[in-house]
Parts: sequence; C-alpha cells; structure tokens
Amino acid sequence: MSGGPTGPVLAAGAVVWREQDGVPLVLLIHREHHKDVSFPKGKVDPGEAVPTAAVREIDEETGYRVHLGAPLGTAEYVLPNGRDKVVHYWAARVSAKEHQRAGKFKPNAEVAAIEWVTIDDARARLTYLRDVEILDRFADRAARGAHDTFALIALRHAKTTPGSDWHGPDATRPLLPVGRTQAKAVASPVAAFGPRKIVSSTAARCLATVEPLSDKTKIGVSSTPDISQDAHDQGSADVKGVVRKRLAKGKTAVLCSHGPVLPEIIARIATETAGDTDPGTYGAADTDAAGDAARFDLRRAAMLSVGDFAVLHIADGKLVAVETHRNPVSA
Repeated sequence: MSGGPTGPVLAAGAVVWREQDGVPLVLLIHREHHKDVSFPKGKVDPGEAVPTAAVREIDEETGYRVHLGAPLGTAEYVLPNGRDKVVHYWAARVSAKEHQRAGKFKPNAEVAAIEWVTIDDARARLTYLRDVEILDRFADRAARGAHDTFALIALRHAKTTPGSDWHGPDATRPLLPVGRTQAKAVASPVAAFGPRKIVSSTAARCLATVEPLSDKTKIGVSSTPDISQDAHDQGSADVKGVVRKRLAKGKTAVLCSHGPVLPEIIARIATETAGDTDPGTYGAADTDAAGDAARFDLRRAAMLSVGDFAVLHIADGKLVAVETHRNPVSA
C-alpha cells in the first residue's frame, strides 16, 4: 500500500517478457509526457497490495494480463518534490496465447507506444540507469535459464477463534470476523502470482481462508489432511509427498496450512530444490526490505503470521527467489 503523505511513494511493475525463437524479448514503454523509455509500472493505490498493483498497472498501460514471476528487487530514487520513491519489480511472462489475445496496442494517457526488443537492445534504449540495473538482474537469470519460473505459495490461515474459546474439535474452529476480512484481502495479491492449483489443510480455518481466492481465480480447492495440524501433531502428515507432487507438476500452487506445519513445508521445498545452493539462505527479494536482498533467511518464510504468505520461485528444479508478504489487514 502507499507509503502515506510523508513516507516513500510506492510503485510496482515488471520486466515483461516473452519468448521468440528461443530468445527472450522484453517489453519497453514510451511515455510522451516524460519523454522516456522504461518498464511498465505505476503507483500503488491506497490499501492496495504491491503485487496487485504491479499486475493492474501492466494491464492498464500495455493491455497485457500477466502473472508475476520471480522478484527482481527495487529501484529507489528521489522525486522532484523531494519524496523518496520505491518501485518493486518482478519478471512477468506473456504467453503466446496472451500476446495474441492482447492484439494491437492502443496508445493511452500513460503510454504512447510499446515495443518488444532483445535484452541488449533494451539496455541501449532504457532512459534510466536504475532500469538498466533491474534489466541486468533479469538478464543474469535468463543467461542461467532461471527466468522462466513457477512458484509454490505457502499461505498461513487467517485469524481464527482461539482454542480456549472453542469447545469442538480443533479442526472445526472458524475464522473470526477479522480473519474473514484477511481472507478476502489476501486473495488478490496471491492471485497476482497466477496459481493453477489450491491445496488446503482439511481444517475449517484453512478452507475458509482460501475460499475468496478460489472465487477470484475460479480454481477449486483440493483439501488434504497431509498438511493439517491434526496430522502434524499425530505424526501422520505427509508434507514430503505433497511438496514433491507439486514440484513434479511444475505449476504454481498455493499450500494453505498452519503455523506449526509451515516450517516443515518450507524446509521440504528448500531440501527438494537446494541444488548446489546453501539450503539455509537464497538470493531473493523481500518486499519488506529495501532493495534486492543478496541472501534470504528461510526462517522468515517459515514463521508467517496469520493471513501472511511466502512465495518460493523455482526454475529447472532449483529455488530462484523467495519473497514474503504481509496481509493487508492487521490481525
């Protein structure tokens, strides 16, 4: 959301890319009123989550409906009025089908023209050095074949009725009113990453948390006791099996679970995707940190508060980046 009247101005965008003859092309926008060439981006609306803003702004400026890939960090600079501005960037692929659907670009109030160019051409055309630095991060991933990613999204259920106030089985505890608000608030930022599968614990509080996401994405929910707290407490959970299945599918999926189970989910993803990387930390962008973090402590992704989520981006079987997002609604 916005940094407020005195805080930094927050914005979001992406290095939008598509593949042509095996070569990644990136999308540049030409802004007549600024007389510059840059990446699609725009300010975060009050109360809006940063990933939601990125997807919305790309659609408004270019006509492409994208889902976010791995984060590319931030560009930070001072506006003419003296306020700081922080722009969060991701990679975002345009499929051949989406490229055909969007059709011919029509100039709008923000963008006079767009063009698809190679990475080298983009480096020469971009007006700002800060954009070149973002492009170089994408180029580095592309050179390693790590730019085309899918994600496993670990989501902790929203605020629920305390166990001390509930006289039925633990798995039947419902969300509190603030929890229902959290569930609605988290749907859009999670949807920005384009989940193709929603997997939930069988507990009522997890199923209720992903219901708004299911409604928004039109994706049904698959429930399993293998990531439930009951199974975890009884030693019968099969987190390993769930994670391995999702990794084998290679499609972005949400895993909605519980505080005690999430560290095991994160650890299993890290173990299965470690490759030659230190399994404790990974290169990533953290939306709560300034700039592009050089290394990432997975403990933060494992210790989510209610309604928060972590996105673990994977390419070619290896973890590329990790990011955590707070729920827009405080518990």
